[in-house]
Amino acid sequence: MAAMDEPRDAFATRAVHAGAEPDELTGAVSPPIYQTATYGQDGVGRPRGGYEYSRSQNPTRERLERAVADLEGGRHGIAFASGSAATAAIAQLAGAGQDVIVGDDVYGGTFRYLEKVHKVSGAAVAKYADLAAGPDELWEQLTTSTALVWVETPSNPLLKVSDIRSIADTIRERAAQQGGQRPLLVVDNTFASPALQRPLELGADIVFHSATKYLSGHSDTVLGVAVTSSDDVGARLRFLQNAMGGVPGPFDCFLVLRGLRTLAVRVERSSANALAVARFLASRDDVAVVRYPGLGEGRHAHAGFGTAARQMRLGDAPAFGGMVSFLPAAGGRHGRSARERAVAAAESTRLFTLAESLGGVESLVEVPAAMTHLSVAESALAVDPALVRLSVGIEQVEDLIADLAQALDGS
Repeated sequence: MAAMDEPRDAFATRAVHAGAEPDELTGAVSPPIYQTATYGQDGVGRPRGGYEYSRSQNPTRERLERAVADLEGGRHGIAFASGSAATAAIAQLAGAGQDVIVGDDVYGGTFRYLEKVHKVSGAAVAKYADLAAGPDELWEQLTTSTALVWVETPSNPLLKVSDIRSIADTIRERAAQQGGQRPLLVVDNTFASPALQRPLELGADIVFHSATKYLSGHSDTVLGVAVTSSDDVGARLRFLQNAMGGVPGPFDCFLVLRGLRTLAVRVERSSANALAVARFLASRDDVAVVRYPGLGEGRHAHAGFGTAARQMRLGDAPAFGGMVSFLPAAGGRHGRSARERAVAAAESTRLFTLAESLGGVESLVEVPAAMTHLSVAESALAVDPALVRLSVGIEQVEDLIADLAQALDGS
């Protein structure tokens, strides 16, 4: 990070340069990939530059960790083999006899880990709350046993928007009233990316990403990263990273570093495209519900529009990300149910690829109940089987709208 007396560059500038300083040895503008498992030492117990083994230290990984920490405005970045590996490490901060309060709309893999791994092993119990509805429910759920409050905003797949600053204030005030240790606020920032939203600046203690998504931006690697400004939390996560061994390889780190250089321009384009797509869907009578934080008026106005406009910013202007969800209405050309129309539309797009994941340059479509969120079926977090989730890419938006139009017309 820049020294205190140095000017703070704009985010788009930092995205290009963070972690991408020319190579110290040769000046190479594209830094080398340290594709090594181990390092020669200068003597017994005298590793050169502190490098012993690549599970513990790797220069390419360090560049990525430093870059994402800079973009999130944090002090410590810790990279993992996947977003799920980051989830597992962060969850270790809550132990037996403690609980984790989780937003009631989260990625299916997060629910699966907390319910079927973490809790089963005797660690903390997850409690679910509508964190987008305001502070009252969170206030009631917080106890002296709460170790973590876990937020996705926008959430996956319903795109709920939670007020991060309000949640942080509620946690602090409730802990002061109860006299216990303050729970840590964890924010999954995958959907927004630091290009739009920086939770640490709003009071979060830990922010993390499935860097597979927007940070990488090209659907060609799997990686996770967590950032914190707490020295104690950073040290614990670094220990867990090494002890659990869920580290990314150097080439994967390089791919995310390369993706970061275009993060700002990619997010700007996908956000603009997504807003146009959401407005198109909202204009159709055969679409029952459109969920997009950037819709501020009309019958599909998003309940969190005001909050999103405050905390999701691209430079000086609000921007709402590249994710859109919608529910088709029953009927259509063939008199199908809403779920049947959702499946038919998802299977008939030409430019929107039917696939899991999100945040790449290409547009993707999926039906979460049968794909990314199958693990929450028959739970309180179950997703409407007719919900369609779009990850809007950077293609020409008129082409994307035409593709969705033909898919819906034929469904």
